[in-house]
Amino acid sequence: MEHPAEESVKDHQEEFGAGSDAPGGVTVEGAPADGDQAPDAAVGGVPTSGTQDPGRTPDADGAQAVDPELARVRTELEERTADLQRLSAEYANYRRRVERDREATVTGAKAQVAGELLTVLDDVERASAHGDLTGPFKVVADRLTETLTRAGLTGFGEVGDAFDPSVHEAVAHGTSAEVDGPTVTIVMRRGYRFGEKVIRPAMVEVTDHDPDAVPAGSGSAGGSENA
Repeated sequence: MEHPAEESVKDHQEEFGAGSDAPGGVTVEGAPADGDQAPDAAVGGVPTSGTQDPGRTPDADGAQAVDPELARVRTELEERTADLQRLSAEYANYRRRVERDREATVTGAKAQVAGELLTVLDDVERASAHGDLTGPFKVVADRLTETLTRAGLTGFGEVGDAFDPSVHEAVAHGTSAEVDGPTVTIVMRRGYRFGEKVIRPAMVEVTDHDPDAVPAGSGSAGGSENA
């Protein structure tokens, strides 16, 4: 004779169609069989197999909407990046400007010192022209000239140069048929420039072209012949 509890279990098995292979003796219809994998699921019922942007939330249609907070953070990040780039460019310009001003200050100081020594160079040139630049004095004069030249001082003003009012100071004027245009014929004092800056123009005599001018020495020659 079967126990009443056993009869009740059998009745339920026959009613729901359960088999003996289900866990605990009960198999629910539609449940996955052994070896089948259940669909992926995550907390909250969101499938884990699909990808989702952490900054987006799914809307009612299943599309991903932008998180307002993340959008605000991204906008602020772009603004800060632009500010940093602008600040970096301004600092680079500032450094170039400071370096340019520093070089101009140093060059100006050197030019001022060289300008104070131009009278000494004039004395050296006059002594050399008279043959007095010899011995120890010549050695000192040569060293002074070399030092100023290395610092950036250069002289200009030679006989035969075309007259340039930006670097020549004309203190005498003449005419001649032997020149093609305004020409330096006498240099009374050399000019100097430091780098690209003229610190003293050359003092010169300028001769202009005149086809009717009498050649130099022709008058005296004629007088000799008449004599």
